[in-house]
Amino acid sequence: MSFTEPLAVTVSGSAIALPRISVGDDRSEYASGDGLYTITASHDYGKRTRRALRIDASKLTPDPFKPVENVRVSMSHTLVFDIPPAGYTAAEVEAVYQGFKTLYISSGDTMIKKLLGGES
Repeated sequence: MSFTEPLAVTVSGSAIALPRISVGDDRSEYASGDGLYTITASHDYGKRTRRALRIDASKLTPDPFKPVENVRVSMSHTLVFDIPPAGYTAAEVEAVYQGFKTLYISSGDTMIKKLLGGES
């Protein structure tokens, strides 16, 4: 089962629609019309179950070595749940996620800003 589409993400105040472009047994991919943003949802099964949601963002920016030329640069952010095959219910996993999310957003994302600045 796939997410309701198109997905929508807002980056720097701009809403970006991402319709599904690919679907497989354990993976779906969504992309913006210009191809600068993609979101992937995937599930891997083995000794542990890994569920991941990833956003890839790209942009064109001046080449630091040739400022008259533009280069494409990219970054990504991934949310991963690494779960044993038994012992945790979906509700318990979600409760851990909610607690963790509350930790890093509780002070206006200060924790994330510090992390991105190299603090730990």
